[in-house]
Amino acid sequence: MEFITTLVNGLSLGGIYAMIALGYTMVYGIAKMLNFAHGDIIMVGGYTILVFLAINPIVSIVAAVVMCVLLGVSIEKVAYKPLRGSSPLAVLITAIGMSYFLQSLAQIIFGTAPRYVIIAEFGSLELGALKIGHGTLITLAAAVCVMVLLNLFVKYTKIGRAMIAVSEDKDAARLMGIDINMIITLTFAIGSALAALAGLFSLMNVPTIMPTYGALPGIKAFTAAVIGGIGSIPGAMLGGILLGVVECICNSLPGVAPYTTAIEFAILIVILLVKPTGLLGKKRREKV
Repeated sequence: MEFITTLVNGLSLGGIYAMIALGYTMVYGIAKMLNFAHGDIIMVGGYTILVFLAINPIVSIVAAVVMCVLLGVSIEKVAYKPLRGSSPLAVLITAIGMSYFLQSLAQIIFGTAPRYVIIAEFGSLELGALKIGHGTLITLAAAVCVMVLLNLFVKYTKIGRAMIAVSEDKDAARLMGIDINMIITLTFAIGSALAALAGLFSLMNVPTIMPTYGALPGIKAFTAAVIGGIGSIPGAMLGGILLGVVECICNSLPGVAPYTTAIEFAILIVILLVKPTGLLGKKRREKV
């Protein structure tokens, strides 16, 4: 029973990592850039929930999603759009700078001390010796719904197919009449909304927030995206689930728990040595 509880917790945590990883992989797949400020958008969403929680939990969740979407789109317009066509190094440095800017701004506004965010009181589901928190089950169910809906959106809607076209060949997509700027902006908006939801579900399970709140989950989600195959939406989902399950299993073993993070990154190294494109990644031909 204890293993089943650990597995469910791992799937729930993996769902959170997958939602964050989807933001990384969608932006990379379409804009061909790594948005290292993505983890800090989670932090902004968490603080937005904290500010609006006094009004109503539902209002705070909606406000967090709206705030993160506006922030993600603004970052793309102000920081990244002017650098299109620049060297990848310039974009990478800008993304890291934006990450530190958001963390510093949060420190100025909210201070450095951890703040507690109790969204709601969740009980536990008990079936004999099996005990699973309701928050964990809600997170798992929501993560599955998000991943299914995103897959359906990308595969069966006009905008989703336009995203696929842009990720495959921007020039050809432009000749077909696709608005590249609109697609990239929409991609940032979707990724930022997913980051807000990931922040919400993280707070449901660990109700503490600070300015560096999104840093480690962001790095682990990026690791999950690379494990699954950066640029692949199913790969981000698979990588997130795999990383979440491994983390919870390792944390449940007292002798292994201190080395959990090292084990996660060791798995990344091994997978990249065996399959450099990631588990579901595809090797792309560079046009000359």
